[in-house]
Amino acid sequence: MEYSQLEQIVAPLLAWYEAEHRQLPWRRTKDPYKVWVSEIMLQQTRVETVIPYFERFMERCPTVAALALCEDEALLKLWEGLGYYSRARNLKKAAQVICASYDGKFPEAYEAIRALPGIGDYTAGAISSIALEQARAAVDGNVLRVVTRLTQDSRDIMENKFRRQVTEALENVYPSARRGDFTQSLMELGAVVCVPNGEPLCGRCPLKTLCGAQERGTQMQYPVKKKKPERKTEYKTVFILINENKIALRKRGAQGILSGMWELPNIEGIQTASQIRQELAEKNIALSELREVSGGKPPLKHIFTHMEWHMACWVAVCSTVGTDNELTWVTEEQLTHEFALPTAFKKCLKCCGRVWEGTGGQQQHDK
Repeated sequence: MEYSQLEQIVAPLLAWYEAEHRQLPWRRTKDPYKVWVSEIMLQQTRVETVIPYFERFMERCPTVAALALCEDEALLKLWEGLGYYSRARNLKKAAQVICASYDGKFPEAYEAIRALPGIGDYTAGAISSIALEQARAAVDGNVLRVVTRLTQDSRDIMENKFRRQVTEALENVYPSARRGDFTQSLMELGAVVCVPNGEPLCGRCPLKTLCGAQERGTQMQYPVKKKKPERKTEYKTVFILINENKIALRKRGAQGILSGMWELPNIEGIQTASQIRQELAEKNIALSELREVSGGKPPLKHIFTHMEWHMACWVAVCSTVGTDNELTWVTEEQLTHEFALPTAFKKCLKCCGRVWEGTGGQQQHDK
C-alpha cells in the first residue's frame, strides 16, 4: 500500500492541533509517568470519564514510587468503575519494576518501556513520543480510522501486519520537532472530527483536501474490521445479603474474569425463590425477607469484551448468617471508601433501592 500522501499531513495537523486541541490535565505535562497512567486509563474509556479518575489517582499516587507502594485494595478502589482491573494491577507491577531496575526513574529507551508489564506497542509509542519526543507512533483505533480514510485502505485493521505497516509509515514522516504534538494531533483528529460513531465532521477536518474517502464520499466504508465472534452469555443469580446494617461481599477466585475482585455473592443460572432459600439454608443463612429487585427475565445485563452477564438480583434480609468464612460483612461507609466493587455488581445495588438497615439507608449508585 502506498502511503506517500502521509508526508503532506504533518504541517496542517500540527497547525490544527495548536489551535483546536482540548485542554486535558495529562497534556499539561511531559512527565512520562503521568502520560503512561492517562493512556492506560483512556483505553476503551471516554475522556470525560477519565478526567476525575486521573486527578484522584495523581493525588493519591503522584509518583512511580508512590504507585509501587500503594496497597492493592486502595489501588483497586481508585480504579473502581473503570473496569479492566488487570490494567491497574499491571500499573503497580510496572512501577515496582521501574523502582527496582531504574531507581524509580521512568526508562527512556522504547524497548525498555515496551518490556514493562501491561505496556504494548500503542502505549509504548504514546509515552515515547508524547513525553520523550521520540519518533514513535501510537496507533490505535482513532489513528487507523484517519489513515484508512485518507488512503482508502480496505485491509482488515485487526491484522498485526497491517498495524505494523501503518506504524512504520507514520514514523517515517514524523517531524524533527513537536513529535508529541504530532502523535496527539492524530489521536485528537480521530476522537473529535473523524469520529468513531456516525458521520465524520469533514467540514472541520484540516486534511479534507488530502482525504481520498472524503473526495469520493466513501468515508463510512472505512475502516474495515472483521466481525467479532458473538459474545458468550452467562446467567447469574446475585444476592444482596443484609444483616445488622451490613452487606455481604466475597472475593472472586484468582483466575478468570474480575479475578481477585470483591463481588456480591452469586450462583450460576437463574434461580427461583425456593431454590434460593434452599441454597442459603445450606450455608446456615436464615431469611426474614426475600424479594427479587431486578424485575425478572432477568433484565440486568453487563457486557464485557468477550462475554456478557444476565443477572437476576434478590435482596435477602438475613435473621441468622451462620459462619460462612467466604463472606465478608461490610458497612455502607466501608463499601463507599474501602472496598472496590466492579460495575456489574454495582448495577445490582443500584436496582435494589434502599437496602441498608434492612429496608432503609442510602442507595448505592453506579458511576
